[in-house]
Amino acid sequence: MALRNAPDLTRQPPRSPRVRLGGYVILPRMLDKGRATIARKQGEYHYDCPTDQRFLTFVGINAAALKKQLATGKGDGEILQWIEKNAKHKRTEPEIAVWSAYCAQRAPEDTGSREWFNSQHAKLAPKREDIVTWFDLLDLDDYRSFGGKA
Repeated sequence: MALRNAPDLTRQPPRSPRVRLGGYVILPRMLDKGRATIARKQGEYHYDCPTDQRFLTFVGINAAALKKQLATGKGDGEILQWIEKNAKHKRTEPEIAVWSAYCAQRAPEDTGSREWFNSQHAKLAPKREDIVTWFDLLDLDDYRSFGGKA
């Protein structure tokens, strides 16, 4: 199925996980990956990955149900309305703000995650000292994957 609003993630990365929709981080990136998956233009990106699942769990939405809504061609605003209507967990604006801030500052929490993070950081940009959070690493990986020099 070809969606008119599906990004081609073989040519450009999805939006940064920092970009917000309805106050939620992660959501715009997940919508890009979902639309691209439906259009078979997801490249190496994965819809419903662990980062996406953080959002889905927070609001209480099923990934398959959201993907079905994306397949109808709805825009971001319409999808946000659908999420707000169908979420199991009705979050307040302050709850969303706190959750989004936490996600944006999340760093590896255990030794295994820290080792993997450090290996990726070393491979992508060993001299960069500002890569601290998961979002930093995702943004760096997107940038490098599409020809950027770090």
